[in-house]
Amino acid sequence: MDTARLEAFSDGVFAVAITLLVLEIKVPHSGALGAGLLLLWPSYLAYAISFVVIGAIWINHHVMFEWIVKADLELLLLNTLLLLFIAFLPFATAVLAEAFHQRVDQDIAAAFYGSTLAVIGLFVNFMWRYCSRNPELLSHTITPEQVKAIGKRYALGPMGYAVATLSAFFSPWVSILIFIGLNVFFLWPRRKLEPTPVPK
Repeated sequence: MDTARLEAFSDGVFAVAITLLVLEIKVPHSGALGAGLLLLWPSYLAYAISFVVIGAIWINHHVMFEWIVKADLELLLLNTLLLLFIAFLPFATAVLAEAFHQRVDQDIAAAFYGSTLAVIGLFVNFMWRYCSRNPELLSHTITPEQVKAIGKRYALGPMGYAVATLSAFFSPWVSILIFIGLNVFFLWPRRKLEPTPVPK
């Protein structure tokens, strides 16, 4: 089958997940409004990080499916599992923001958030590795060298998030800096790996 319905459904889940993020930012109802808004900085930070995370995953998902032109049942299942954790990310974001608001268990919250991202990264890798082992699902324009290069790039995701998760127990702020750094890496343009869209 072609990938049109898979991509449409995925786009819907990404859109819902990225919208739910802002619902975790609550309007302050006590004290001075200005001070209350400033005190919400952990929610703003968690929102910004997760917004960029979901945006980066969506962009890479879109680029991935310029290379992947056919889908089978196994790929549909892997993509569904990926979306399971994408939809879960707003909850992990809320946990992270609340921990920094309360200034308790920040290490656990950052590790929980990082482990969620690591699982998402794993499923991205599972999808690409599955397709690379089933080349009939890929565009005929992709070369074996490009398949390997893209696979190596994707492998950095779960590895980096695993490091961020472990770093949270030493310093939650180091963990957050790694999250930001990985987002910059995955959003950085790489023209050599951009595919030429082909009919599906």
